[in-house]
Amino acid sequence: MTPTRLQRDLYEQLLAELKKSGVTPDKFFKRAAAKGWSAPNSAHPVFDGFDSIILLMTAIELAKDPSFAIRLGRSVDITSYGTLGFALMTCANLRESILLLLRYGKAFSLPHWEAHEHNGGLLLRLGVLSTSPEHIRPVTELCFAQLSVTGSSLYRGQIQGAELQFAFPKPAHSASYKFALNVDVAFDCQYSQLFLPAHALDTPVRTSDPSQYVVFHQQCEEMLRGLGRAEKITSEVRRLLIQSAGQFPSIAGVADSLYVSERTLRRHLSRESNTFRSILEEVRELLACEYLTKTDLAVGEIAHLLEYSETVNFRRAFLRWRGMTPSAYRKQTRP
Repeated sequence: MTPTRLQRDLYEQLLAELKKSGVTPDKFFKRAAAKGWSAPNSAHPVFDGFDSIILLMTAIELAKDPSFAIRLGRSVDITSYGTLGFALMTCANLRESILLLLRYGKAFSLPHWEAHEHNGGLLLRLGVLSTSPEHIRPVTELCFAQLSVTGSSLYRGQIQGAELQFAFPKPAHSASYKFALNVDVAFDCQYSQLFLPAHALDTPVRTSDPSQYVVFHQQCEEMLRGLGRAEKITSEVRRLLIQSAGQFPSIAGVADSLYVSERTLRRHLSRESNTFRSILEEVRELLACEYLTKTDLAVGEIAHLLEYSETVNFRRAFLRWRGMTPSAYRKQTRP
């Protein structure tokens, strides 16, 4: 799998945090290689898999800072999540952003999170970590520090009633937890999880944008589907078109983005029993349905976003797709 931006950013930030502690890259690389780091000679190393644990534990040792994992987690902001980060920032509220995180985290190499209802609220639980006991605390700290930074990007201030619960004893550096994670903290719990009371789930996301949410949500969906899809070129073309909603590129522009000739792109699509025109129509239909269902945009505004020169042309296309007008579809699909 192609490394994600988050994996690259975590690696770069790890080196930056080590530099603040006076540790040179050369010293770090040698120590990590001696511990079994498998990519010391890679031109583009990333923070991934078991190597990431070796890198993290080596950094903690050399920096002589037990809270290093928290520092590292807080050094990478929500934009490092790429498309998912922008999708989270356009959600309506905290509940919607959590659902998004749970569904698409895998596609962006995020930790595995589970949601459980509790006392009317929600427990966001860190999935079982397949690592040795001595690694669990720093890896958990890293995951929750990242989650804390993500939350800070979505809403302002502290959420009353929220609590972080950790499944390990209180460490010597516990004073850094409350300051860095901005919620009440408890230790020696059954699970490592974040409790959010019911009222917190309706906390508005300060950068909410319904029309942009539709686009970013569909990009995430395409990336999730692409994890197991055989039709790789079709998937890439669809992703690029969704990403460019409101300014769709021509087939020549898409070919340039994929570093192939237009002729080669057409040939690959043909092998996957597809055409550029049919994918564009599919994307337009998909986004039209999402805009009608999830936003209050006028039909004319949606037609403009989908690059129809006249609203009547959009209505005709939608009638062909769904057998009804856009207004009828909106009325049928919205409560």
